Amino acid sequence: MSSEPGPSGPKTPPAPASKPTGQMSWFNEQVRTWGPAIFAVLFIRTFIFEPFRIPSGSMLPTLLVGDFVFVNKASYGLWVPGSVLEVPYMDSAVVLPRYEIVDWGDPERGDIIVFRYPRNESVNFIKRVVAVPGDRLQVRNNKLVINGEEQPMEYTGRETFLDQYCNAREVRAYKEDIKGLEHWSYTNSSGLGGPLSNHREVTVPPGHVFAMGDNRDNSEDSRAWGFVRYDQIKGKAHFVWLSLDSCGEGANGKPATLGTPRSERFFKGLYSMEREQ
Repeated sequence: MSSEPGPSGPKTPPAPASKPTGQMSWFNEQVRTWGPAIFAVLFIRTFIFEPFRIPSGSMLPTLLVGDFVFVNKASYGLWVPGSVLEVPYMDSAVVLPRYEIVDWGDPERGDIIVFRYPRNESVNFIKRVVAVPGDRLQVRNNKLVINGEEQPMEYTGRETFLDQYCNAREVRAYKEDIKGLEHWSYTNSSGLGGPLSNHREVTVPPGHVFAMGDNRDNSEDSRAWGFVRYDQIKGKAHFVWLSLDSCGEGANGKPATLGTPRSERFFKGLYSMEREQ
């Protein structure tokens, strides 16, 4: 006869599942603790927010060298981010395009945008949108002519700024109006304009914008390399959240290592006419 118990007899309880021990247990605990936070940061960094440091004076006087701006990557819609892959040992790159999932707006005249430089998409640029799809745009001695209408540009006097090399440069300052949106701009002190101060009339094609720097004679922009495609735009800049003056002095009278904080510019909006003189 069999010595095993019948169907109604006692059953042996299942063995308890083994728990991870040692390094595996520590790793699982860290994932549970930090995983959600890391995912949230990556999601926000990928789809919502990106910091950007101003490296040059092309957007003076609106943006100073050493400003750090808040860029909302979801200003015009929700995009699957692309990327630029450098090819080893070759002076080239593979550009993976961005794709829009949800569209809830397009760039408007006056918007300050961060975008991939059309001639080298591994580099980010920041400029102001001055014309949108369908606009006829001409530049005459640094004055914008949009759809045949010259935009107001009021001269306010001479000013001096420091470029990215800490060299002082004198310019002419203007209060400019682009279809109702006022902002400040600079031109050369001579008033004669630079090589890009005049541009033939062009019509902005669908899905593109024409972008220019506020420091008109010290900016390489759409006047030199053409339109910016919507899928090259990374987002709209809204405000300065940090500003460091690399030409300022530290506490010991010597140039500060990271730059001297310009606290008056912290959280300064980019679409206000108020500015430091």
